[in-house]
Amino acid sequence: MMRIGRRAFVTGAAALALPAQARTRAPLVASTPMPPPRWAVLQRQLLAANEAACVDFYKQYVDRRDRLRVFERWGANDGPDDAAEATNDWFLLHALGGGERIRDLAARFWEGHLRQFAAARTIDVPIARRGMYHREFPVQMDWQHNAEGLTSFNVMGLSMPRDTALRARTARYADFYTGRDRSAPNYDPKLRMMRSLMNGSRGPMLRPATPLDWAGDPFDPTPFHMEHGETNYQETLDHYAEYGDVVGDNPLNLQSTTLGLNAYALGGGERFRRWALDYLDAWVERAARNGDVLPSHVRPDGTVGKDWWAGVYGWGFSPRVPQTGVREDRNRVPRSITAFMGALLMSGDQRYIDLWRRQNARINAAARIIDGVSHAPTMYGADGWYGWKPGPYRTNGFEIWYMSQRAEDRATAGDHPWIGFLEGRDPTYAERAIEADLKRVADRVALREGDTTTPQTRLADWPIGINPASVTSLVQLMTGGLHIARPPWSKTSPPQGGVPLHCRLRYFDPAARRAGVPPQVAALVHSLSDNATEVTLVNLDPQTARNIIVQGGAYGEHRIDSLTIDGRTVAAGGRDVTVRLEAGCGVRLRLAMTRYALRPTLSFPWDRV
Repeated sequence: MMRIGRRAFVTGAAALALPAQARTRAPLVASTPMPPPRWAVLQRQLLAANEAACVDFYKQYVDRRDRLRVFERWGANDGPDDAAEATNDWFLLHALGGGERIRDLAARFWEGHLRQFAAARTIDVPIARRGMYHREFPVQMDWQHNAEGLTSFNVMGLSMPRDTALRARTARYADFYTGRDRSAPNYDPKLRMMRSLMNGSRGPMLRPATPLDWAGDPFDPTPFHMEHGETNYQETLDHYAEYGDVVGDNPLNLQSTTLGLNAYALGGGERFRRWALDYLDAWVERAARNGDVLPSHVRPDGTVGKDWWAGVYGWGFSPRVPQTGVREDRNRVPRSITAFMGALLMSGDQRYIDLWRRQNARINAAARIIDGVSHAPTMYGADGWYGWKPGPYRTNGFEIWYMSQRAEDRATAGDHPWIGFLEGRDPTYAERAIEADLKRVADRVALREGDTTTPQTRLADWPIGINPASVTSLVQLMTGGLHIARPPWSKTSPPQGGVPLHCRLRYFDPAARRAGVPPQVAALVHSLSDNATEVTLVNLDPQTARNIIVQGGAYGEHRIDSLTIDGRTVAAGGRDVTVRLEAGCGVRLRLAMTRYALRPTLSFPWDRV
């Protein structure tokens, strides 16, 4: 055993042996008849509705070469990262139990869009004149947009961990950032820092960025929907007039560590996990030296100075909106919490979350009374704190509580019907949430059917708002997890991409040898605590029994110590357990768990040695 932080972390052969021991036991049998719960029927309907709608979406927006049918451009507004998002959540749908067609179409699209944007070239923007992708990766962009473009890629391993191309790509992408690939010198291993906010497969930008670098080649925006409301190309440029300060490191670059997590979990070796944690540790140390606030700017020499708040998307980043002349606060530092959530997953060490708790306390300590009401700041610049908002600073409070499960963090999470459901205060939430996602699918279908745009009048970001995949209720209710790409729980938790799945339970179909619940099986997580999870499993098929494997965590990171079924407790001691659901039967399980006790892996249960 190796002690890391506050957890006993199982390593080496012992870690690999535990799940195998659990699987050698005979399946636990659930033989009590259960009338089909309405939530279970709705859940299966939602899986089916998603699949049908996604198939029709593909036919309309993707051509026979598996390329997105849009006007191709480079840029942060509507570039390759937006094209890559067209099939967001399709792999998640499959990993939850959606049809094989969803996975196959999503995989085809990924290959097609790689070819599409490797061939697409700029005329004026220097970095992309030889292709917007190089070695199947964006040539150079910031990690708000790089991460968004990796939203699908970073969860592919949930469905296809044995895919050789996926394994090779994940390792190649990660090595653009580990310092190992000298053709892309983005990372300085001695200083433990990225050299620029703008980076990619052709390396870092080591000069001030220009508006052209961000906005892409000149074009006429009038035929298109423009996300930021620009009416001409000059306004598109002016949107990025103050986006020049990119040299040096920025917390958004920490999103690259998800590539290290996945490369490790796909069997790439300890060096990927070690690099990711070492880079994250460097930022933990910087925050400690900066009064418990994560700096947004690291100078090229690796130091953090009085301008710690500087840089694009930093604490002091409030550029002027060209259409209105008003300054808009665009501090994106809070988005980097997802990298620290990944660090907890990789290490079992809660200190990566403690950093964010201390930071929130430091910000709240700076609160002031304005018009008789306490306001907390959200920004920091040359003149100190600003961006005052009424009430305490609670940004990322939900994520802090979810990861820590500490009672003292509960208040900062705020309240949401899902929390009310988990706490037993809102028993009808499950059905309402699934019905809301069913409506969302139908609404997106209606948008697609009424869409009059053509490939020459829609930009790459247009199909994102029509993609029907709706998985929030499925992730919450089936897995006890977070759908961070579209968080509904808090206005202070901004949507973002490229995030791994953080959940309490995950399921596999041993008969079909695939991820997800078996046909006609539904799952509902009722409660979560630091050391226990309660879930109901039900087989809606009145004639056929189903076996289902229940795993602790998306990456098998949570050890299932024991489970209680029909009033009796059964020892487990591994990553997963198998339950046999007789025809028309269901069961409510209570799983005693040690969270983050095991090294993450994406291997399917039957492939683990």
